[in-house]
Amino acid sequence: MQNHFNQLTVKHLKFIPVLVSTLAIAGGAIRVAQALPQLDHSSGSSTHTIVAQKSSAVAFTGTFVKAEAPTSGTARIVTNGKHRFLEIDSAFKTTNQAPDLHVVLEPGATPPKTYSNPGQFINLGKLQKISGSQRYPIPDSINVANYKSVVIWCRMANATIGYASLKNSGSASR
Repeated sequence: MQNHFNQLTVKHLKFIPVLVSTLAIAGGAIRVAQALPQLDHSSGSSTHTIVAQKSSAVAFTGTFVKAEAPTSGTARIVTNGKHRFLEIDSAFKTTNQAPDLHVVLEPGATPPKTYSNPGQFINLGKLQKISGSQRYPIPDSINVANYKSVVIWCRMANATIGYASLKNSGSASR
């Protein structure tokens, strides 16, 4: 009888992580539901719960300028929690005539027209769209203080389309 009880206990213990995960997900759903507007049936009005979020600290900013094609808008490196992101503002615009555009962090304030060493920059990925706001995660291992500009680069033509020289914004530490 004791052996059967031990097997039963071990068998049931395997489901504890699943149960804990399910409860954690349910708890998150409850918090989300609590933040949604609630209807007050007695008066017909709705009430809102406001949830505060951590704001982003801006570490570096720069304004895009033309290299091979007109490029405008602002880039900024922000820290949100423990992670950093490159954010490009809603005023951003570049050419639709260049294929395979990428966003890179460049060590120089003025990037080269073409790159002979692809290891000298950090490629944050393919440009999401040619205009409007967008956000790119920066790997935690990257020391952003070592990079002085954000470049819109055409990988296929190996051409710098536009860039923003970064300056310390003074509102956050590096």
